[in-house]
Amino acid sequence: MFSSLALTLLSLASAVLARPQSYAVWAADSGIARGQGNGLDSSGKPIVSYEHGEFQWALRQLYERTGNRTYFDYIVKGVDNIVFDNGTVHGSYTLTDFVLDPLRTGPTFLYLYAQTQKSKYKIAADTFRSQLNAHPRTAQGQFWHKLKYPNQGWLDGIYMGEIFYAQYTSQFQPSNTTAWADITSQFQLMFENTVQNATAPNNTGLLYHGYDFSHKAVWASADRGHSPEVWDRALGWYSMALVDVLEIIPSTNHGHTVILNILKTLAPRIRDAADPETGAWWLVITQPGRAKNYFESSGTAMFVYALLKAVRLGLVEDKDGSIVTAAKKAYQYILQNFVVANADGTMSWLNTVIVGSLDTTGDFNYYVSQPTDVNDLKGLAAFVLASLEYEEP
Repeated sequence: MFSSLALTLLSLASAVLARPQSYAVWAADSGIARGQGNGLDSSGKPIVSYEHGEFQWALRQLYERTGNRTYFDYIVKGVDNIVFDNGTVHGSYTLTDFVLDPLRTGPTFLYLYAQTQKSKYKIAADTFRSQLNAHPRTAQGQFWHKLKYPNQGWLDGIYMGEIFYAQYTSQFQPSNTTAWADITSQFQLMFENTVQNATAPNNTGLLYHGYDFSHKAVWASADRGHSPEVWDRALGWYSMALVDVLEIIPSTNHGHTVILNILKTLAPRIRDAADPETGAWWLVITQPGRAKNYFESSGTAMFVYALLKAVRLGLVEDKDGSIVTAAKKAYQYILQNFVVANADGTMSWLNTVIVGSLDTTGDFNYYVSQPTDVNDLKGLAAFVLASLEYEEP
C-alpha cells in the first residue's frame, strides 16, 4: 500500500503532468477554477468590473483560438450576472457616476450580442454608449476619468472607454465620422498632454500616468498639468488600447493613421525602457533601479502583448527583430518569476500591484507604497493575452 506521503507526492506529480502545454490555457483555466472574472465580487455580489472585462477579452480570444466552448460559456455567465434579462446593467453601476472603468465590460456586451442576437446585450451596450454622450470632458474634449476627478485624463481611461466606443461605432454606426474623430481625439489628446519631452528629468519619451487640464491637482506640472512619473500599468493600458483599437477603426479612416503613428512612436521607446538585464519593466519606469522600485508583473505582461501584437499585425516594423526579442525576453522573465505551479494543477500569478491612482500625490513614494497581490486579475488577464501572442502559431 502507498503511504500517505507517497500518495501526496503522486498527486502532486499528476497535477504537474496535467498542466496544459499552453500558458494561456493554464492561466485562463486557473482563473476560472478560482471563480475570477465572473461578474461577482469576493462576497458573491454582482459587480461591473473593468478587470472582469479585461479577462473576458482574453477568454474571447482564447475561445476563438481553441474552440473550447467552456470559455464562451464562462463569458456568458459573467455578463449575465450583471445584466438583467431586460438589459438593465446592475452590480454597482450608475450611469450618472460618470466613471470610465465600468465601460471596459462593454466590448463583452457587444460580442455577446453579435454571437447570440439577444436584445439584452444590445440594450446594455446602448446604456454604456449613452454615458459617453453626457460624460464630462475637458475644454479640449478629453473625457474626465471620473466625475470626482474634474478635468483629469488618465491613460487607464483610454483602455476602459475607447475600445468599447470604437467597437460600438464599428458594429452600429460605421459611417459616424464624428464618433471616429472623437475616438481618435481621445488617444491624441492623451498622448500630447502626457508624453515626456526632452526637458523632462529621467526622460524616456513615454507617457506620464495622467494630467489635470485645470492644473489644480497637487501633482500637476506647470506646463501641461501632467503627473510626475511614468507608471508601468497606466502605460500598459494605453499600449494595449493602441493595438486593440487599430484592429477596429477602419484603415481608410484618418484616425487609423493618427493612432498608428502614436504606436510607432511608443513601441521602440517601450522596448528601450525595459531593464537591460532582466528584460522586465520597473513599476515606476522613470526611476529604474531606485530603492523600493521593482519589476511589476501586470505592466510587463501588457507590454509583451502590445509589442508582439503590433509586430504580428504589421503595425510596427521590426527590421532588426529587436522589438520581438525584447518582448520574448520579458516573457521568459515572467515565466521564471511571476508564474507559480500549485499542487492542484492550477497556477498562481505574482507581483501585480493592486492599485495605482492619481487621487493623492502621484509621486514615486506613492506608487512603491501600494501593496502587490497574488492572482490579481489585472495581471493574470494580461498574462493570458501576452501568452496568446507569444504562442501565436
